[in-house]
Amino acid sequence: QVQVVESGGGLVQPGGSLRLSCVASGTIFSINAMGWYRQAPGKERELVAIITNVGSTNYIDSVKGRFTISRDNAENTVYLQMNSLEPEDTAVYYCNCNANTRAGGNVFSRHYWGKGTLVTVSS
Repeated sequence: QVQVVESGGGLVQPGGSLRLSCVASGTIFSINAMGWYRQAPGKERELVAIITNVGSTNYIDSVKGRFTISRDNAENTVYLQMNSLEPEDTAVYYCNCNANTRAGGNVFSRHYWGKGTLVTVSS
């Protein structure tokens, strides 16, 4: 199985910064994309940023220029550097890992989720 664990959330003032980390572990054969999603109270979960195994990235418009996603392939870790935080960024942030596992000579691809880390932007 694959486990995904996020860390780094907390309370920050508007204009401040936070860095989220996510580590995937377990019987991983390889990892495709890793991404960060968020869900604010009363809203649906949305994709914030994603990075592929070759380093291609994509962001939602509202975080472009403020957030940066990066990845350490050797450590199965993805980061989200969040700068110039706004109250609208307040949400639970979830890490998603599209990992491949092997069993019986076959490779299986699945999406694995962490339990989330809360980011609160408030003065």
